[in-house]
Amino acid sequence: MRIDLEPRPDKSLALEIGAPIAALAAAILFGGLVIWLMGKSPALAFEVYFITPLLEGWSLQELAVKACPLVLIAIGLSFCFRANLWNIGAEGQFIMGGLLGGWLAILTHDDAYQDLIGGWWILPAMLALGAIGGAIYGLVPAFLKVRFGASEILTSLMLVYVAELGLDWLVRGPLKDPKGFNFPQSVTFDDIARLPFLAEGERLHAGVLLALLAALAAAFIFSRTILGFEVRLIGEAPRAARFAGFDDRRLTLMVFAISGALAGLAGICEVAGQIGQLQPRISPGYGFTAIIVAFLGRLSPIGILIAALVLALTYIGGEAAQVELSLPNDMTRAFQGLLLMCVLIADTATRYRIRLSRGAAR
Repeated sequence: MRIDLEPRPDKSLALEIGAPIAALAAAILFGGLVIWLMGKSPALAFEVYFITPLLEGWSLQELAVKACPLVLIAIGLSFCFRANLWNIGAEGQFIMGGLLGGWLAILTHDDAYQDLIGGWWILPAMLALGAIGGAIYGLVPAFLKVRFGASEILTSLMLVYVAELGLDWLVRGPLKDPKGFNFPQSVTFDDIARLPFLAEGERLHAGVLLALLAALAAAFIFSRTILGFEVRLIGEAPRAARFAGFDDRRLTLMVFAISGALAGLAGICEVAGQIGQLQPRISPGYGFTAIIVAFLGRLSPIGILIAALVLALTYIGGEAAQVELSLPNDMTRAFQGLLLMCVLIADTATRYRIRLSRGAAR
C-alpha cells in the first residue's frame, strides 16, 4: 500500500481562500494544546495573543510598525517563490541593508557633511544604500546558482550567518560609539537620518507607506507587465518559458536582486525608524517570518498585507504573554513554525488529491 499525490484537475477558489484560514485555525488549536500541557489556560493565552492587542490604541500602531518589514520582505520573496526559486536568506539581506544604510548615518553624524551641502540628501541616500546592499547580497546566491549550479537554499541560508556575525563584529569594533560606555552599539542617528513619524508622539513612521507602495507596485507588476508574466510562466512551466524565449538565468538574477533590495529596504527602515542606531541584533527574525507571511498570503500582495498583520500580532501578543502568563518568548517562534507547517499541509491538500494504491512505495 502506498500513498500517491495526484494534481487536482481544477483549482477551487473556495479551497484557495479557505486553506490559509484553516491552517491558521489548526496552528492556534495545536498551539493551545501545547500551552495547556504547560499548565496555562489556552483561552487566556488566545485572548492575550490575539484579542487584547487589538483593543489598545498603541498596539494598533505597533502592529503596523512590526508588519512593515514583514510586508517588504515577503513582497520580495514572492518574486522568487513565484519563479520557483527559494530565497531563504532574506534575513541576511535585511541585515546588510540596515548595515550599509546605517553606515552612512554614522559617517555623517558629526554634521560636517550637513553643514557643507545640507542634510536633505542623507535619508534618501540611506534608503538607496539599504536597497543596494540587500540587492548585492541577494545576487550572491543567484550568481552561484546560475554559474555553478549551487543550491540557492543552502547558499542564501548560510550567508545569513555571515551577515549576522559581520554586523556583530562591526558594532563591537569599527562602528562602536566611542562615547557609548563600551556598549556594543553605534552612535544614535541624527534626526535628519531618521524616518519621519506620521504624527508627533507616535511610533508610526514613513516606512509603513513604503510597504504599502511596494505592495501596490508588486500587484501591478504581477498583473499588468511582461515581467510578472515571465515570473509566473518560468515558475509554473519552465520548458514552455524557454520555448517562448525567456531566459531563466537572467530572471534568476533579476528576482533575487528585487527580493534582496526589498529586504535591504526593510532593514534600513527598521534601523532608521524604530531602532535609530546599529546594534548586534536589528531583527527578531523578520527574514524567516516573512517566508510564512508570503505563503500564508498565497504569494499575493494583498494577501501578504493581511498575513503580515497576523504575524505581527503574534510578536506583540508573544511579548504580552511573556509578561502576563510567564510563557517563554520562544513560544512565538514555535507558533510561527507550526503555522508554516500547517500552511504547507493545507497547500498540499489544496493542490493535490491523496490516493491510496497497492504496491511498494516509490
